[in-house]
Amino acid sequence: MTQNLLGPDPTELPERTAAQAALDAGTDPAEVAAEHPDFSEAWAALAEKALDGGETVAAYAYARTGYHRGLDQLRRAGWKGFGPVPWAHRPNQGFLRALAVLAKAAQRIGETEEYERCRKFITDSDPAAAEATGLA
Repeated sequence: MTQNLLGPDPTELPERTAAQAALDAGTDPAEVAAEHPDFSEAWAALAEKALDGGETVAAYAYARTGYHRGLDQLRRAGWKGFGPVPWAHRPNQGFLRALAVLAKAAQRIGETEEYERCRKFITDSDPAAAEATGLA
């Protein structure tokens, strides 16, 4: 058995085809979140919409929900609290987007430590995620 001496293998969340198809078809993210409450991408979409609309506290709450639901799934997928979570794997993007909005909302309400923690977490997960979400 070959061991990765550089660190843990990347963690990839499972496909969520029904939930993803609903979002891709333009279903309201609130409806998708209600139907699939553990689907981080729906929460991330709600958070992004709220942040863009100036509803920072709502964005923070939506993002925190998506972040925590994603953490639960990462742990079930074998993640041990560190290691790569690749942006290129579409199912990971909901978690990473929620984490990015959590950082941005935290910064807007003056939670500097939370902002820095989230920014470091996303960069450590995958620098491409930090770049894609505007946190690089």
